[in-house]
Amino acid sequence: MNAAAAFGQIRAREFPWTADHVYFNNASVGPLPERTQQAIARIAAKRREPYLFEEREFPEMLAAAREAVARLVGADRTEIALAANTSYGINMAAQVLPLRAGDRVLVPDGEFPANVYPWLLLRRHGVDVELIPRTAGGWPDEERLLAALDDRRVRAVAVSLVQFSSGYRIDVGRLSAACRARNVYLVVDAIQGLGQLPFDVRETPVDLLASGGQKWLLAPWGSGFLYVRRELIAELMPRFTGWLSFRGTDDFSRLTDYDVTFHADARRFELASLPYQDMAGMTVSLELLREAGTDRIAAYLRSLRAPLTERATSGAFDIVSPLDRAHDCAIWCVRTRDVTAAFGRLREAGVKCALREGNIRLSPHFYNTIDEVERVATLLAAR
Repeated sequence: MNAAAAFGQIRAREFPWTADHVYFNNASVGPLPERTQQAIARIAAKRREPYLFEEREFPEMLAAAREAVARLVGADRTEIALAANTSYGINMAAQVLPLRAGDRVLVPDGEFPANVYPWLLLRRHGVDVELIPRTAGGWPDEERLLAALDDRRVRAVAVSLVQFSSGYRIDVGRLSAACRARNVYLVVDAIQGLGQLPFDVRETPVDLLASGGQKWLLAPWGSGFLYVRRELIAELMPRFTGWLSFRGTDDFSRLTDYDVTFHADARRFELASLPYQDMAGMTVSLELLREAGTDRIAAYLRSLRAPLTERATSGAFDIVSPLDRAHDCAIWCVRTRDVTAAFGRLREAGVKCALREGNIRLSPHFYNTIDEVERVATLLAAR
């Protein structure tokens, strides 16, 4: 079965509302699949009558979520810390890395604020945080970023896998090789990439990677994770912690022994208590994405772009997102002669998308169709 047919079946089964609505806004909030909603509802029903829970169910739900995330990014489950959002993971990264006064951290200008403010706060401690200027086209300047790595004071680089406002996918492989050659930590905000693009931390090594689940992963608000490379776990000490981060809490009958030894795995970076229903929901959503296949999803989404690029080639509007295979993704930013009017036409026609940094941002997922893209392209080209 080809991708369009297979994804069409998933669309009908998991996203039945798509029969009446055109949703191109996954870069803001992704929908919950039917199976995910049902999983959350089952847990909520038991929460209403908590005597129905067995104590073992709580750690089992979290363990299943870590395992699902590990499969998604090619990691081991011991390298996964569950978190409520991307911001938690980036803040944890900024706090646990051994950065001192005089060290430098490089961040591309134009990053989403969640990957900027935690680093800027390090300036209070004498860390030099530099925002690397963008190219004339507004994309991350990879050449300038790589050149800046030659400064021996650089200890960390923080980048997004995909830029939220342009859909620019950075060459993490090239950046990874450069950072590893210089013993520089590489931190990745992956929320705008995972789910629509494949990414494997074994093939493309990074030190820490954070993501929330509520966008392309089609998971609930309150779900997310932080990946920490196995070799770093033992040397990174959290500056704030939760009671379940310690080995002594494995035995609930002896909690007041207060063994201050951190867990040897990434659980040391978790902050209890975690939202069990959201993590269980994320597990189910990731299982759906695994069934669909992120490689297949990425190829399908690239094929969906054809009607848009054809209209752009004719001069009807401009696509200001990368279109080359090295840097493209399923975030398509469009600039028309009158952006406000074009955005209004889309809204009036029932197309849900977003305005970001002066452009119309379209972000379809694998449940969208070529007919929907044709419709959007026609509306954008209208005058």
